[in-house]
Amino acid sequence: MAIKATVFKATLQIADMDRHYYADHALTLARHPSETDERMMVRLLAFALFAGEFLTFGKGMSSDDEPDLWQKDLTGAIKQWIDVGLPDERAIRKACGRADQVVVISYGRAANIWWNENRDKLQRLNNLTVLSLVSETTLALAALSNRTMQLQCTIQESHVMITSDAGMIEIEPQVLQGSLLSAL
Repeated sequence: MAIKATVFKATLQIADMDRHYYADHALTLARHPSETDERMMVRLLAFALFAGEFLTFGKGMSSDDEPDLWQKDLTGAIKQWIDVGLPDERAIRKACGRADQVVVISYGRAANIWWNENRDKLQRLNNLTVLSLVSETTLALAALSNRTMQLQCTIQESHVMITSDAGMIEIEPQVLQGSLLSAL
């Protein structure tokens, strides 16, 4: 019998002063059995960074045809495709052909190696933004993980502060390619 996903509930209050976006979101995250708390929390951070009326979680790890998050317009056209981790360069190229804007949020100890191996091929993609997160930050973010979470996220001048009862984390995504503002 297959192991089922673990369900996490998050109440996320977002105050994004860069985009003038202020909203509360009640989110349900399904953590795949092979997914770590770190990856799940990076997905949650990606939601906070790019939150909007039509942004939703995709199947992510369970499907090659869907990203971790995406935003479609009312016609079903993919406006934004967001993957976290270290996706295959071919998958990124395919996503760039399907979506108006693609964002990859890389993290982990191998993120620099992944970027160095893929940089030349990815720099040709004009609708791609690549962000990198420091391992210490993502591990601290994972420590905030709980089956029910109350999180506040403040974004100002591309700096992110996430607070909860368990603590506070400051995050500054490093832009490796593209622009954070063009990805929004």
